[in-house]
Amino acid sequence: MATQHVFEGHCLCGKVGIKLQADSNAMSVCHCSMCRTWAGGPLFAAEAGPGALQFNGEEHITVYPSSDWAERGFCKHCGTNLFYRLKSGEMHAVSVGLFGDTQDWAFEQQIFIDEKPAYYAFANQTGELTGAEVFAQFAPSEGSD
Repeated sequence: MATQHVFEGHCLCGKVGIKLQADSNAMSVCHCSMCRTWAGGPLFAAEAGPGALQFNGEEHITVYPSSDWAERGFCKHCGTNLFYRLKSGEMHAVSVGLFGDTQDWAFEQQIFIDEKPAYYAFANQTGELTGAEVFAQFAPSEGSD
């Protein structure tokens, strides 16, 4: 039986609380230019599937449609970045900074590695995916709509 990890946190002003129930403590970093613009640097995130997230104060969340397939959520009072999610609802990437400094995260993967600027590098040994490899994972199968 897999260990269930429960992470609880909140935005800066505390109006949005978040609870993540995950099968692991894995986190990844996205280096895409959009995440870097949105987060002010690479986005450190934990992946959450359907039903893995609970929000308290959901009425304080504003969503920005950042592409045809995804959107980004933030607190409309303090501006804290909360999540990136596919519009299909099958995946959320939740900012691990919401959960404080006490979590034992396992840094496992870097995505959009081909967009990472040269001015920073991580010493961790992780998996790496280019933007094309990430999009290939989410592309619809041929013959489907």
